[in-house]
Amino acid sequence: MGYPMAGWLSKQGHNLVVYNRTAAVTERWLKDYKGTAADSPSQAVADAEIVFSCLGNDRDVREVLLAERGALSNMQPGAIVVDHTTTSADLAAELAAEAAAVNCGFIDAPVSGGQQGAENGQLTVMCGGSADIFQQVAPVIDGYAKSVQLMGGAGSGQLCKMVNQICIAGLVQGLAEGLNFAKRAGLDAQQVVEVISKGAAQSWQMENRYKTMLADNYDHGFAVQWMRKDLGFALQEAEKNGSSLPVTDLVDQFYQQVQEMGGDRWDTSSLLARLESLDN
Repeated sequence: MGYPMAGWLSKQGHNLVVYNRTAAVTERWLKDYKGTAADSPSQAVADAEIVFSCLGNDRDVREVLLAERGALSNMQPGAIVVDHTTTSADLAAELAAEAAAVNCGFIDAPVSGGQQGAENGQLTVMCGGSADIFQQVAPVIDGYAKSVQLMGGAGSGQLCKMVNQICIAGLVQGLAEGLNFAKRAGLDAQQVVEVISKGAAQSWQMENRYKTMLADNYDHGFAVQWMRKDLGFALQEAEKNGSSLPVTDLVDQFYQQVQEMGGDRWDTSSLLARLESLDN
């Protein structure tokens, strides 16, 4: 997702220095957009006012931001890190403290909208950090987002993203169950959706995923492995704050079964594939 997000910044005239741990990705990006490349995170951020990162998990973020040649080792005082990775709230708080120790700012800014949202510049961005730092970076983030909101202090963006994933998990499972029920009941599932999507059952997932679900096409979208990572953060946080997440816990188990089917990289809507694999 960072690829098209950086592309939007380039198209809007920002001076970009890019770094990717896979050199071929950097080379491809430079053919599509205007910017220069760096050989390490520390080199990439040497003159940066704002450093954007978009990675896979907590370990990746630590490697790119906190390692010996990581970004924070060479940032100028007053520069700001905006981390778009979905991480634990604990890591966000740690990064904010590490940034402050070298007189830099930090915003945790996980996104919702998937690859399609990144490519279309229509992401929803949930931010955590101080208001003054947020005000400096929000106009830049606007370049690839339809909504940018400060949710509170460091880690608040990550907590909000957990709520987002909790809500999506139950919704996608409900959609999968509905489509599976319609097909087994002998109904035209596409016609069913055309009717119920005009009423209270309507959702983004229904409108954007039902056709690919009915076509048994899951080679796109937000991967199951990343959803499980995100739900894991939510379930861990729920243990801390006393929340009850029975549906989230159950859907996480269903996603584990999808992974066992070989669906690690399938879209999260592949919950229907799991249902269809079950015996009648």
